[in-house]
Amino acid sequence: MYNILIIPLVAGALAQIIKFIIRSNQQKISWRYVFAYSGMPSGHSSIVVSLAVILGLEAGFDSPLFAVGAILALIVIRDALGIRRYLGQHGKMLNTLIKDLDEDHVLDREYPHLVEQIGHTPAQVMAGSLLGLIVSALGYFLL
Repeated sequence: MYNILIIPLVAGALAQIIKFIIRSNQQKISWRYVFAYSGMPSGHSSIVVSLAVILGLEAGFDSPLFAVGAILALIVIRDALGIRRYLGQHGKMLNTLIKDLDEDHVLDREYPHLVEQIGHTPAQVMAGSLLGLIVSALGYFLL
């Protein structure tokens, strides 16, 4: 029972740790990378794929629980690839527009700098999904 709760959380934490290590090697170290929305691998994909896989292993891949987990995974992954990625593009565009209106200091005070990277690329989602699958399989067969 606790495997269904703990293993996906371990997969998500592991994805965030890997993301922190990757970003720290590319840029200066910042603790905000631990809680970053985007980056390699996708923590969202890792958690939901891990949940679906562990539900399938524990309850059977023909169970209603696995079906719910798989559908939840599809929704979260679609959201990370689509809507959240578009939101990041909009944030980048709005930040550029506000920066271009340099002489209007009211804009700088009224509108904070928007987060530009909140979605995932297909490669980040695939890496997170693979991580979730591996963590669930290892957790199930070793625990």
